[in-house]
Order: sequence, then C-alpha cells, then structure tokens
Amino acid sequence: MSTNMPSDLILNNLLYSCEYEKKRGNEQFVPEHTLGFMMAGESHLYTPDIRILAEGAMGLARRNQLVKSVKVPPPGGMFRSISIFLPQDLLRRYSAENNITASGPYTGDSLVSLPKDAFLEGYFNSLLPYFSQPAHFSKALADLKTKEAIELLLQHNYQLKELLFDFNEPHKIDLEAFMLQNYMFNVPVSRFARLTGRSVAGFKRDFEKIFKAPPGQWLTQKRLSEAYYLLKEKGRKPSEVYLDVGFENLSHFSFAFKKTYGVAPSLL
Repeated sequence: MSTNMPSDLILNNLLYSCEYEKKRGNEQFVPEHTLGFMMAGESHLYTPDIRILAEGAMGLARRNQLVKSVKVPPPGGMFRSISIFLPQDLLRRYSAENNITASGPYTGDSLVSLPKDAFLEGYFNSLLPYFSQPAHFSKALADLKTKEAIELLLQHNYQLKELLFDFNEPHKIDLEAFMLQNYMFNVPVSRFARLTGRSVAGFKRDFEKIFKAPPGQWLTQKRLSEAYYLLKEKGRKPSEVYLDVGFENLSHFSFAFKKTYGVAPSLL
C-alpha cells in the first residue's frame, strides 16, 4: 500500500487512517457501532476518561457516544488503523435472520477492549487490498464483509450480542450531570439533545430551566472559563487548549476569549 495515501480513506463503511505526525481525529460523535484495529502506533481516546489503544489492540465502540481521539505514530514510523462501521439496518437483518437478540438495554462498557484474536486480525488484514483497489469493493461485498465481522465478533465472545443487537435509542437522563461532564465536545446541540433522550425543543427547554441560559451561550462561557483556568493556572498555550475545551478553531477562540476577559489568551 502506498505511503503517499491521504490520512483517511473511506470505502463504504470502512475507514483506513494513516498519519506521520500526531493528529487529532475530526469526528467526536460515534453514530454506529465501530470495530477497530490498531495496526501501528497508538490511539488516545477521551470519553472524557482516557483510554489508550496500543499497537495490535482491537476494540468495539458502542454507538451514540462522544469520543475525542488523538492518533500517535510510533517513533520514526506511521500511525495506521482500520475500522469498520456496523450499520443498524444490517445488524437488524442479521438479528432477524439468525434469531439472535439482546436480553435488554446494554449497560456495559461503551468501549470494549477485545483480547488478541487471530481470526479478527486476519479479517482486518483481508480488508487492506480494497483500499489500493477500491473498485473491487462493491456494496454487496461491503455487506458480506460486515456480516463476517459480526459473525467473528460473536464467535469471539457471544455476549457481545448484548451490545450489537441493542436497538434502543438513548433514554431521558440527567441533563445537568451529562452537560457538566461533556461540554467540551464540539458537537451540535441536536447531538446533545439526542444523547440525553430529548427532542431539540425539549432539550433547550430543560437546559434553560437548569442553567438559566440558552445552550449556546452557556457552552461558550463554560468552555472559556475552563480555558482561562488551563492558561492561567496550568500554564498551557492557547494552541494546546482551544480544541480541548470545545472550540473549532483558534481564531474564534481568541476572539471570544478577548471579548470576555479583555485580554488575548496569549497574554495571560
């Protein structure tokens, strides 16, 4: 496989990532169950707890969760990982065809580490040629390879059915606790609403009752407050902080910070 490939290659529901330098991932919301394999380097995951997936690690991430990631290449080498997303419609078909169901709502770990498995590792290696010759990866073949992944997961640990075949949507949860733990994730209000089991209108209504401010205003102030603490008390740099607290770009962060505190973040 060429080393001049772009950092992310997507084929249907497959994702191949390669990086020569440490880099943050873009997507912070996991819309589908995702099976991943670390081929080289490390992936640092923040949920907001920190999990580190080292080279050779395999894991299954539950859908409908917030995750920040940092891709870390090995010394003198290239970060490489491959993931397959498991769409709900295909999981539903597999569940019905094979009469396999979850016993109830899944309550386990949202990031499941999988012990080393020669069959799963062989499966991931079998996907690599398609990124060099993408024309061979048809929709029909994508479905077959996805079903193969599901079958291998169940052979690896049949109890993973509880995660794979839980088709429940997020239920209504404690909005205040959730937002205080997850405000630093840069996702739309509609995502926060879904993850707390509410419509957008219901989320905004409940949010203002609790925090006495609209979501957008509160999020900005909360993120700026955390940034001020990290800059002033921890001596960190604006370029290191703005993404951590949930801003999309440095210029917007600097403008909002100066407007609130009357001084540029670089001058603290």
